[in-house]
Amino acid sequence: MFDRVVRRVGDVLRRLRRIERRELVELRRWMENTSNLVHLSVLVFVPLLIALVTHLSNLTALSFLLFPPLASGTYTLFADPEGQYADPIRFVAGFAAGAAAGWLAEAVAVTLFGPVGSTTVSPVSAALAIFFAGAVTWGLDVEEPAAYSTALLVLVAVDAEPWEYLLAVVGLSSVVAFVFVLWRSRFYERRAQYLYGTTRGDDHVLVPMRGETATKTALFAARLAAAHEAGKVVLLDVLDDPEHAAAERAILDDELSAATSGVSADTDMAAKSESRRSDSVDPEPAEAVDDETAEAVDDAADRLQTEAQRIRTRIGVPCEVVVASGSPGTVAVRAARETNCDLVVVPFESENGHLSGVVRTIFNGPTDAVAFRSRTGKERWRRILVAVSRPGDSAHAMIDFAERLAGRGGHVSICTCISTETERRTAENKLAKLVETTRGHVETRVARADIKSFIAANAEAYDLVVIGSSGDRSAASRFISPPTFERLESLDCDLAVVDRGRAN
Repeated sequence: MFDRVVRRVGDVLRRLRRIERRELVELRRWMENTSNLVHLSVLVFVPLLIALVTHLSNLTALSFLLFPPLASGTYTLFADPEGQYADPIRFVAGFAAGAAAGWLAEAVAVTLFGPVGSTTVSPVSAALAIFFAGAVTWGLDVEEPAAYSTALLVLVAVDAEPWEYLLAVVGLSSVVAFVFVLWRSRFYERRAQYLYGTTRGDDHVLVPMRGETATKTALFAARLAAAHEAGKVVLLDVLDDPEHAAAERAILDDELSAATSGVSADTDMAAKSESRRSDSVDPEPAEAVDDETAEAVDDAADRLQTEAQRIRTRIGVPCEVVVASGSPGTVAVRAARETNCDLVVVPFESENGHLSGVVRTIFNGPTDAVAFRSRTGKERWRRILVAVSRPGDSAHAMIDFAERLAGRGGHVSICTCISTETERRTAENKLAKLVETTRGHVETRVARADIKSFIAANAEAYDLVVIGSSGDRSAASRFISPPTFERLESLDCDLAVVDRGRAN
Protein backbone atom coordinates (compact mmCIF):
# COMPACT_ATOMS: atom_id res chain seq x y z
CA MET A 1 0.00 0.00 0.00
CA PHE A 2 2.77 2.40 0.96
CA ASP A 3 4.71 1.61 -2.24
CA ARG A 4 1.61 2.32 -4.32
CA VAL A 5 1.14 5.71 -2.67
CA VAL A 6 4.82 6.57 -3.24
CA ARG A 7 4.54 5.63 -6.92
CA ARG A 8 1.42 7.74 -7.36
CA VAL A 9 3.03 10.71 -5.65
CA GLY A 10 6.07 10.28 -7.89
CA ASP A 11 3.85 10.16 -10.98
CA VAL A 12 2.06 13.34 -9.90
CA LEU A 13 5.36 15.16 -9.28
CA ARG A 14 6.75 14.09 -12.67
CA ARG A 15 3.57 15.30 -14.37
CA LEU A 16 3.77 18.62 -12.58
CA ARG A 17 7.41 19.00 -13.66
CA ARG A 18 6.44 18.29 -17.28
CA ILE A 19 3.68 20.89 -17.07
CA GLU A 20 6.11 23.38 -15.54
CA ARG A 21 8.69 22.78 -18.28
CA ARG A 22 6.02 23.12 -20.96
CA GLU A 23 4.76 26.39 -19.49
CA LEU A 24 8.30 27.76 -19.23
CA VAL A 25 8.97 26.88 -22.86
CA GLU A 26 5.74 28.59 -23.92
CA LEU A 27 6.59 31.67 -21.85
CA ARG A 28 10.07 31.92 -23.36
CA ARG A 29 8.68 31.63 -26.87
CA TRP A 30 6.04 34.24 -26.09
CA MET A 31 8.82 36.57 -24.96
CA GLU A 32 10.74 35.96 -28.20
CA ASN A 33 8.21 38.31 -29.78
CA THR A 34 9.92 41.68 -29.20
CA SER A 35 6.60 43.49 -28.77
CA ASN A 36 5.59 41.08 -25.99
CA LEU A 37 8.98 41.50 -24.32
CA VAL A 38 8.70 45.30 -24.44
CA HIS A 39 5.18 45.30 -23.01
CA LEU A 40 6.23 42.93 -20.23
CA SER A 41 9.18 45.20 -19.41
CA VAL A 42 6.84 48.21 -19.25
CA LEU A 43 4.57 46.36 -16.83
CA VAL A 44 7.51 45.39 -14.62
CA PHE A 45 10.00 48.26 -14.72
CA VAL A 46 7.82 51.37 -14.94
CA PRO A 47 5.89 50.65 -11.70
CA LEU A 48 9.08 49.63 -9.89
CA LEU A 49 10.92 52.76 -11.01
CA ILE A 50 8.06 55.03 -10.03
CA ALA A 51 7.97 53.33 -6.63
CA LEU A 52 11.71 53.91 -6.27
CA VAL A 53 11.63 57.61 -7.17
CA THR A 54 8.55 58.08 -4.98
CA HIS A 55 10.45 56.62 -2.05
CA LEU A 56 13.39 58.93 -2.76
CA SER A 57 11.12 61.96 -3.03
CA ASN A 58 9.46 61.12 0.29
CA LEU A 59 12.80 61.80 1.96
CA THR A 60 12.44 65.43 0.86
CA ALA A 61 9.66 68.01 0.59
CA LEU A 62 9.21 67.58 -3.16
CA SER A 63 5.83 67.89 -4.80
CA PHE A 64 4.12 64.73 -6.04
CA LEU A 65 3.28 66.70 -9.20
CA LEU A 66 6.68 65.67 -10.54
CA PHE A 67 5.64 62.04 -11.02
CA PRO A 68 3.05 62.21 -13.84
CA PRO A 69 5.58 63.47 -16.42
CA LEU A 70 8.24 61.16 -14.99
CA ALA A 71 5.92 58.17 -15.38
CA SER A 72 5.01 59.06 -18.96
CA GLY A 73 8.67 59.67 -19.82
CA THR A 74 9.67 56.33 -18.30
CA TYR A 75 7.02 54.59 -20.36
CA THR A 76 8.35 56.31 -23.49
CA LEU A 77 11.84 54.95 -22.79
CA PHE A 78 10.86 51.34 -22.19
CA ALA A 79 8.04 51.13 -24.75
CA ASP A 80 10.34 52.03 -27.66
CA PRO A 81 13.93 51.25 -26.59
CA GLU A 82 15.35 51.95 -30.05
CA GLY A 83 13.11 54.90 -30.89
CA GLN A 84 13.72 58.62 -31.29
CA TYR A 85 13.14 59.41 -27.62
CA ALA A 86 15.02 56.40 -26.18
CA ASP A 87 18.15 58.45 -25.51
CA PRO A 88 19.02 58.74 -21.80
CA ILE A 89 20.84 62.06 -22.32
CA ARG A 90 17.88 63.49 -24.23
CA PHE A 91 15.59 62.15 -21.50
CA VAL A 92 17.37 63.88 -18.61
CA ALA A 93 18.22 67.03 -20.55
CA GLY A 94 14.64 67.36 -21.82
CA PHE A 95 13.24 67.10 -18.31
CA ALA A 96 15.75 69.63 -17.02
CA ALA A 97 15.10 72.02 -19.93
CA GLY A 98 11.36 71.84 -19.31
CA ALA A 99 11.73 72.59 -15.60
CA ALA A 100 14.14 75.45 -16.33
CA ALA A 101 11.74 76.86 -18.94
CA GLY A 102 8.88 76.86 -16.43
CA TRP A 103 11.07 78.53 -13.83
CA LEU A 104 12.10 81.20 -16.36
CA ALA A 105 8.49 81.73 -17.51
CA GLU A 106 7.33 82.27 -13.93
CA ALA A 107 10.09 84.80 -13.30
CA VAL A 108 9.37 86.72 -16.52
CA ALA A 109 5.61 86.80 -15.88
CA VAL A 110 6.07 88.06 -12.32
CA THR A 111 8.50 90.74 -13.51
CA LEU A 112 6.17 91.99 -16.25
CA PHE A 113 2.75 91.63 -14.66
CA GLY A 114 3.38 91.10 -10.97
CA PRO A 115 2.52 88.11 -8.83
CA VAL A 116 -0.87 86.41 -8.97
CA GLY A 117 -2.78 84.63 -6.23
CA SER A 118 -1.29 81.55 -4.61
CA THR A 119 -4.09 79.37 -6.01
CA THR A 120 -4.08 80.91 -9.49
CA VAL A 121 -1.81 80.21 -12.45
CA SER A 122 -1.19 83.10 -14.80
CA PRO A 123 -2.17 82.35 -18.42
CA VAL A 124 0.89 84.36 -19.45
CA SER A 125 3.13 82.10 -17.31
CA ALA A 126 1.60 79.00 -18.84
CA ALA A 127 2.03 80.30 -22.38
CA LEU A 128 5.59 81.40 -21.76
CA ALA A 129 6.42 78.06 -20.10
CA ILE A 130 5.34 76.13 -23.17
CA PHE A 131 7.05 78.60 -25.51
CA PHE A 132 10.34 78.49 -23.63
CA ALA A 133 10.17 74.68 -23.31
CA GLY A 134 9.71 74.31 -27.06
CA ALA A 135 12.42 76.84 -27.89
CA VAL A 136 15.01 75.44 -25.47
CA THR A 137 14.47 71.75 -26.30
CA TRP A 138 14.42 72.52 -30.02
CA GLY A 139 17.52 74.67 -29.86
CA LEU A 140 19.46 72.13 -27.79
CA ASP A 141 18.10 69.17 -29.78
CA VAL A 142 16.76 67.53 -26.63
CA GLU A 143 13.07 67.47 -27.55
CA GLU A 144 11.23 65.33 -25.04
CA PRO A 145 7.40 65.20 -24.84
CA ALA A 146 7.40 65.14 -21.04
CA ALA A 147 9.42 68.40 -20.98
CA TYR A 148 6.20 70.37 -21.58
CA SER A 149 4.61 68.75 -18.53
CA THR A 150 7.52 69.59 -16.26
CA ALA A 151 7.46 73.18 -17.54
CA LEU A 152 3.83 73.62 -16.54
CA LEU A 153 4.12 71.80 -13.23
CA VAL A 154 6.75 74.26 -12.01
CA LEU A 155 3.96 76.85 -11.94
CA VAL A 156 1.88 74.87 -9.44
CA ALA A 157 4.64 73.28 -7.35
CA VAL A 158 3.83 75.52 -4.39
CA ASP A 159 5.44 73.23 -1.81
CA ALA A 160 8.96 73.60 -3.25
CA GLU A 161 11.19 76.33 -4.61
CA PRO A 162 11.72 76.29 -8.39
CA TRP A 163 15.40 75.45 -8.01
CA GLU A 164 14.48 72.53 -5.72
CA TYR A 165 12.04 71.30 -8.33
CA LEU A 166 14.72 71.58 -11.01
CA LEU A 167 17.22 69.58 -8.96
CA ALA A 168 14.59 66.94 -8.24
CA VAL A 169 13.78 66.62 -11.94
CA VAL A 170 17.44 66.17 -12.83
CA GLY A 171 18.16 63.73 -10.01
CA LEU A 172 15.12 61.48 -10.35
CA SER A 173 15.17 61.40 -14.15
CA SER A 174 18.85 60.42 -13.93
CA VAL A 175 17.89 57.44 -11.76
CA VAL A 176 15.34 56.33 -14.35
CA ALA A 177 17.80 56.85 -17.21
CA PHE A 178 20.50 54.83 -15.41
CA VAL A 179 18.17 51.86 -14.88
CA PHE A 180 17.01 52.07 -18.50
CA VAL A 181 20.59 52.04 -19.81
CA LEU A 182 21.36 48.95 -17.73
CA TRP A 183 18.22 47.17 -18.92
CA ARG A 184 18.79 48.02 -22.58
CA SER A 185 22.51 47.18 -22.68
CA ARG A 186 22.51 44.13 -20.40
CA PHE A 187 19.25 42.50 -21.40
CA TYR A 188 17.29 44.00 -24.30
CA GLU A 189 20.21 44.20 -26.74
CA ARG A 190 21.32 40.70 -25.68
CA ARG A 191 17.86 39.14 -25.74
CA ALA A 192 18.88 36.77 -28.53
CA GLN A 193 21.46 35.27 -26.18
CA TYR A 194 18.97 34.82 -23.33
CA LEU A 195 15.68 34.10 -25.07
CA TYR A 196 16.03 32.85 -28.62
CA GLY A 197 16.39 29.09 -28.38
CA THR A 198 18.02 28.55 -31.78
CA THR A 199 20.93 30.89 -31.04
CA ARG A 200 21.79 28.90 -27.92
CA GLY A 201 21.01 25.43 -29.25
CA ASP A 202 20.11 23.60 -32.41
CA ASP A 203 23.75 22.61 -32.88
CA HIS A 204 23.27 18.83 -32.72
CA VAL A 205 21.44 17.96 -35.92
CA LEU A 206 19.78 14.66 -36.83
CA VAL A 207 19.36 13.87 -40.55
CA PRO A 208 17.05 11.02 -41.65
CA MET A 209 18.76 9.78 -44.84
CA ARG A 210 15.74 9.49 -47.13
CA GLY A 211 15.21 9.92 -50.84
CA GLU A 212 17.40 11.14 -53.68
CA THR A 213 18.30 14.44 -52.00
CA ALA A 214 19.53 12.91 -48.74
CA THR A 215 23.15 13.80 -49.52
CA LYS A 216 22.34 17.46 -50.18
CA THR A 217 20.15 17.52 -47.06
CA ALA A 218 23.00 16.14 -44.94
CA LEU A 219 25.34 18.81 -46.29
CA PHE A 220 22.73 21.48 -45.56
CA ALA A 221 22.42 20.19 -41.98
CA ALA A 222 26.18 20.10 -41.56
CA ARG A 223 26.51 23.76 -42.52
CA LEU A 224 23.86 24.64 -39.94
CA ALA A 225 25.72 22.67 -37.27
CA ALA A 226 29.11 24.10 -38.24
CA ALA A 227 28.01 27.59 -37.19
CA HIS A 228 28.33 26.52 -33.53
CA GLU A 229 31.54 25.26 -31.97
CA ALA A 230 29.68 22.33 -30.39
CA GLY A 231 28.03 21.40 -33.69
CA LYS A 232 27.49 17.75 -34.56
CA VAL A 233 25.60 15.80 -37.23
CA VAL A 234 23.91 12.43 -36.73
CA LEU A 235 22.92 10.52 -39.87
CA LEU A 236 19.93 8.23 -39.36
CA ASP A 237 19.19 5.25 -41.61
CA VAL A 238 15.75 3.73 -40.98
CA LEU A 239 15.04 0.25 -42.33
CA ASP A 240 11.75 -1.64 -42.41
CA ASP A 241 13.20 -4.93 -41.18
CA PRO A 242 14.79 -5.04 -37.69
CA GLU A 243 17.09 -7.86 -38.84
CA HIS A 244 18.42 -5.76 -41.70
CA ALA A 245 18.98 -2.84 -39.33
CA ALA A 246 20.88 -5.08 -36.93
CA ALA A 247 22.98 -6.46 -39.80
CA GLU A 248 23.86 -2.96 -41.01
CA ARG A 249 24.89 -1.93 -37.49
CA ALA A 250 27.11 -5.00 -37.25
CA ILE A 251 28.84 -4.06 -40.52
CA LEU A 252 29.40 -0.51 -39.32
CA ASP A 253 30.79 -1.78 -36.03
CA ASP A 254 33.21 -4.05 -37.88
CA GLU A 255 34.34 -1.17 -40.10
CA LEU A 256 34.92 1.01 -37.06
CA SER A 257 36.93 -1.70 -35.32
CA ALA A 258 39.09 -2.20 -38.42
CA ALA A 259 39.60 1.55 -38.86
CA THR A 260 40.69 2.11 -35.28
CA SER A 261 42.87 -0.98 -34.76
CA GLY A 262 46.52 -0.27 -34.16
CA VAL A 263 46.12 3.41 -33.29
CA SER A 264 46.62 5.16 -29.98
CA ALA A 265 43.95 5.12 -27.31
CA ASP A 266 43.28 8.85 -27.67
CA THR A 267 42.84 8.58 -31.43
CA ASP A 268 40.65 5.53 -30.97
CA MET A 269 38.32 7.38 -28.61
CA ALA A 270 38.15 10.35 -30.98
CA ALA A 271 37.19 8.09 -33.88
CA LYS A 272 34.53 6.41 -31.81
CA SER A 273 33.09 9.76 -30.76
CA GLU A 274 32.61 10.63 -34.44
CA SER A 275 31.20 7.28 -35.57
CA ARG A 276 29.16 6.08 -32.59
CA ARG A 277 25.89 4.23 -33.19
CA SER A 278 23.01 4.61 -30.77
CA ASP A 279 22.03 1.02 -30.05
CA SER A 280 19.34 2.31 -27.68
CA VAL A 281 17.34 3.37 -30.73
CA ASP A 282 17.05 -0.19 -32.03
CA PRO A 283 18.80 -2.74 -29.80
CA GLU A 284 17.85 -5.98 -31.56
CA PRO A 285 20.84 -8.30 -32.09
CA ALA A 286 22.07 -9.12 -35.59
CA GLU A 287 20.88 -12.35 -37.17
CA ALA A 288 22.00 -14.21 -40.28
CA VAL A 289 20.60 -12.90 -43.58
CA ASP A 290 20.75 -14.23 -47.10
CA ASP A 291 23.50 -13.22 -49.54
CA GLU A 292 21.36 -10.79 -51.54
CA THR A 293 20.16 -9.00 -48.42
CA ALA A 294 23.68 -8.98 -47.03
CA GLU A 295 24.96 -7.28 -50.18
CA ALA A 296 22.20 -4.65 -50.04
CA VAL A 297 22.87 -4.00 -46.35
CA ASP A 298 26.60 -3.77 -47.02
CA ASP A 299 25.99 -1.17 -49.76
CA ALA A 300 23.74 0.86 -47.45
CA ALA A 301 26.36 0.79 -44.70
CA ASP A 302 29.05 1.92 -47.13
CA ARG A 303 26.92 4.82 -48.36
CA LEU A 304 26.17 5.92 -44.81
CA GLN A 305 29.77 5.77 -43.69
CA THR A 306 30.99 7.49 -46.87
CA GLU A 307 28.56 10.35 -46.33
CA ALA A 308 29.63 10.67 -42.69
CA GLN A 309 33.29 10.84 -43.71
CA ARG A 310 32.46 13.40 -46.40
CA ILE A 311 30.82 15.68 -43.84
CA ARG A 312 33.76 15.37 -41.45
CA THR A 313 36.32 16.28 -44.10
CA ARG A 314 34.41 18.93 -46.08
CA ILE A 315 32.54 20.75 -43.29
CA GLY A 316 34.76 19.91 -40.34
CA VAL A 317 32.08 18.83 -37.88
CA PRO A 318 31.83 15.50 -36.03
CA CYS A 319 29.41 13.07 -37.66
CA GLU A 320 27.84 9.96 -36.18
CA VAL A 321 25.66 7.31 -37.77
CA VAL A 322 22.58 5.63 -36.34
CA VAL A 323 20.71 2.65 -37.79
CA ALA A 324 17.20 1.77 -36.65
CA SER A 325 14.00 0.10 -37.83
CA GLY A 326 10.36 1.05 -37.61
CA SER A 327 8.12 3.89 -38.73
CA PRO A 328 10.49 6.55 -40.18
CA GLY A 329 8.85 9.59 -38.61
CA THR A 330 8.40 8.03 -35.17
CA VAL A 331 11.93 6.61 -35.21
CA ALA A 332 13.36 10.02 -36.15
CA VAL A 333 11.58 11.72 -33.26
CA ARG A 334 12.80 9.04 -30.83
CA ALA A 335 16.32 9.05 -32.25
CA ALA A 336 16.58 12.83 -31.88
CA ARG A 337 15.78 12.50 -28.19
CA GLU A 338 18.08 9.53 -27.55
CA THR A 339 21.05 11.00 -29.44
CA ASN A 340 20.61 14.40 -27.73
CA CYS A 341 19.83 16.24 -30.98
CA ASP A 342 17.96 19.53 -30.79
CA LEU A 343 17.25 19.90 -34.52
CA VAL A 344 16.01 17.49 -37.19
CA VAL A 345 16.72 18.27 -40.86
CA VAL A 346 14.68 16.03 -43.11
CA PRO A 347 14.40 15.94 -46.92
CA PHE A 348 11.23 17.70 -48.05
CA GLU A 349 8.58 15.18 -49.11
CA SER A 350 5.08 15.95 -50.38
CA GLU A 351 2.04 13.84 -51.19
CA ASN A 352 -0.68 15.40 -53.38
CA GLY A 353 0.63 18.86 -52.62
CA HIS A 354 0.81 18.31 -48.86
CA LEU A 355 3.59 17.28 -46.51
CA SER A 356 4.23 13.55 -46.33
CA GLY A 357 3.32 11.64 -43.21
CA VAL A 358 6.99 11.31 -42.23
CA VAL A 359 7.61 15.07 -42.32
CA ARG A 360 4.33 15.79 -40.51
CA THR A 361 5.27 13.38 -37.73
CA ILE A 362 8.65 15.08 -37.31
CA PHE A 363 7.03 18.54 -37.35
CA ASN A 364 4.56 17.42 -34.67
CA GLY A 365 7.41 16.22 -32.46
CA PRO A 366 9.09 18.14 -29.63
CA THR A 367 12.25 18.98 -31.57
CA ASP A 368 12.89 21.93 -33.89
CA ALA A 369 12.81 20.73 -37.49
CA VAL A 370 13.64 21.86 -41.02
CA ALA A 371 12.34 20.24 -44.21
CA PHE A 372 14.88 20.95 -46.95
CA ARG A 373 14.07 20.76 -50.66
CA SER A 374 16.99 20.76 -53.08
CA ARG A 375 16.05 21.74 -56.62
CA THR A 376 19.20 23.51 -57.86
CA GLY A 377 21.84 21.11 -56.60
CA LYS A 378 23.71 23.89 -54.78
CA GLU A 379 25.96 23.00 -51.87
CA ARG A 380 26.56 26.53 -50.59
CA TRP A 381 23.89 29.08 -49.82
CA ARG A 382 25.25 32.65 -49.58
CA ARG A 383 22.22 34.74 -50.59
CA ILE A 384 19.12 33.80 -48.63
CA LEU A 385 15.56 35.14 -48.68
CA VAL A 386 13.57 34.74 -45.46
CA ALA A 387 9.81 35.24 -45.76
CA VAL A 388 8.08 36.07 -42.45
CA SER A 389 4.41 36.73 -41.86
CA ARG A 390 4.41 37.62 -38.17
CA PRO A 391 6.97 38.20 -35.39
CA GLY A 392 7.71 35.47 -32.90
CA ASP A 393 9.93 32.50 -32.15
CA SER A 394 9.54 30.96 -35.61
CA ALA A 395 10.64 34.18 -37.32
CA HIS A 396 13.73 34.43 -35.14
CA ALA A 397 14.55 30.77 -35.80
CA MET A 398 14.33 31.27 -39.58
CA ILE A 399 16.57 34.34 -39.43
CA ASP A 400 19.11 32.55 -37.23
CA PHE A 401 19.29 29.57 -39.59
CA ALA A 402 19.68 31.89 -42.58
CA GLU A 403 22.56 33.74 -40.91
CA ARG A 404 24.29 30.46 -40.09
CA LEU A 405 24.10 29.31 -43.70
CA ALA A 406 25.08 32.64 -45.25
CA GLY A 407 28.13 33.06 -43.04
CA ARG A 408 30.11 36.26 -42.65
CA GLY A 409 30.36 37.03 -46.35
CA GLY A 410 26.76 36.13 -47.15
CA HIS A 411 23.64 38.23 -47.45
CA VAL A 412 20.22 37.71 -45.87
CA SER A 413 17.02 39.44 -47.01
CA ILE A 414 14.01 39.40 -44.70
CA CYS A 415 10.72 40.14 -46.41
CA THR A 416 7.05 40.38 -45.62
CA CYS A 417 4.12 41.05 -47.92
CA ILE A 418 1.24 43.45 -47.40
CA SER A 419 -2.06 43.94 -49.20
CA THR A 420 -2.53 47.72 -48.73
CA GLU A 421 -0.20 50.69 -48.28
CA THR A 422 -1.72 51.43 -44.87
CA GLU A 423 0.05 48.30 -43.57
CA ARG A 424 3.50 49.40 -44.69
CA ARG A 425 4.56 51.35 -41.58
CA THR A 426 3.51 48.52 -39.27
CA ALA A 427 5.29 45.95 -41.43
CA GLU A 428 8.49 48.02 -41.52
CA ASN A 429 8.48 48.36 -37.73
CA LYS A 430 7.91 44.61 -37.39
CA LEU A 431 10.90 43.78 -39.57
CA ALA A 432 13.05 46.40 -37.84
CA LYS A 433 12.49 44.71 -34.49
CA LEU A 434 13.26 41.30 -35.97
CA VAL A 435 16.65 42.37 -37.32
CA GLU A 436 17.81 44.31 -34.25
CA THR A 437 19.66 41.25 -32.94
CA THR A 438 21.15 40.10 -36.26
CA ARG A 439 24.91 40.05 -36.80
CA GLY A 440 25.62 39.96 -40.54
CA HIS A 441 24.54 41.71 -43.73
CA VAL A 442 20.75 41.82 -43.41
CA GLU A 443 18.22 43.85 -45.38
CA THR A 444 14.47 44.18 -44.95
CA ARG A 445 11.91 44.29 -47.74
CA VAL A 446 8.21 45.11 -47.60
CA ALA A 447 6.37 44.19 -50.78
CA ARG A 448 2.81 44.99 -51.74
CA ALA A 449 2.20 41.68 -53.43
CA ASP A 450 1.06 38.13 -52.91
CA ILE A 451 3.77 36.11 -51.18
CA LYS A 452 3.82 33.43 -53.89
CA SER A 453 4.19 35.92 -56.74
CA PHE A 454 6.84 37.86 -54.82
CA ILE A 455 8.96 34.77 -54.17
CA ALA A 456 8.48 33.57 -57.75
CA ALA A 457 9.71 36.93 -59.07
CA ASN A 458 12.75 37.09 -56.77
CA ALA A 459 13.79 33.46 -56.10
CA GLU A 460 16.35 33.41 -58.93
CA ALA A 461 18.35 36.14 -57.19
CA TYR A 462 18.79 33.94 -54.09
CA ASP A 463 20.38 30.59 -53.33
CA LEU A 464 17.74 29.60 -50.79
CA VAL A 465 14.24 30.60 -49.66
CA VAL A 466 13.37 30.08 -45.98
CA ILE A 467 9.74 30.05 -44.85
CA GLY A 468 7.75 28.87 -41.83
CA SER A 469 5.66 25.74 -41.54
CA SER A 470 2.53 27.61 -40.35
CA GLY A 471 2.49 25.22 -37.40
CA ASP A 472 1.06 27.93 -35.12
CA ARG A 473 -2.04 28.31 -37.32
CA SER A 474 -5.24 26.38 -36.75
CA ALA A 475 -6.36 23.60 -39.07
CA ALA A 476 -9.26 25.76 -40.26
CA SER A 477 -6.92 28.62 -41.08
CA ARG A 478 -4.59 26.34 -43.05
CA PHE A 479 -7.58 24.91 -44.92
CA ILE A 480 -8.83 28.35 -45.98
CA SER A 481 -5.37 29.67 -46.80
CA PRO A 482 -2.84 26.87 -47.47
CA PRO A 483 0.67 27.31 -46.03
CA THR A 484 3.03 29.23 -48.27
CA PHE A 485 5.36 26.28 -48.88
CA GLU A 486 2.49 24.28 -50.36
CA ARG A 487 1.98 27.03 -52.94
CA LEU A 488 5.67 26.99 -53.93
CA GLU A 489 5.73 23.40 -55.16
CA SER A 490 6.26 24.42 -58.78
CA LEU A 491 9.12 26.86 -58.15
CA ASP A 492 12.62 25.66 -59.04
CA CYS A 493 14.42 27.01 -55.99
CA ASP A 494 16.02 25.49 -52.92
CA LEU A 495 13.55 25.72 -50.06
CA ALA A 496 13.81 25.32 -46.28
CA VAL A 497 10.60 24.98 -44.24
CA VAL A 498 11.24 25.71 -40.55
CA ASP A 499 9.09 24.34 -37.74
CA ARG A 500 9.58 25.04 -34.04
CA GLY A 501 9.24 21.96 -31.87
CA ARG A 502 6.17 21.58 -29.73
CA ALA A 503 6.66 22.21 -26.00
CA ASN A 504 6.75 19.02 -24.01
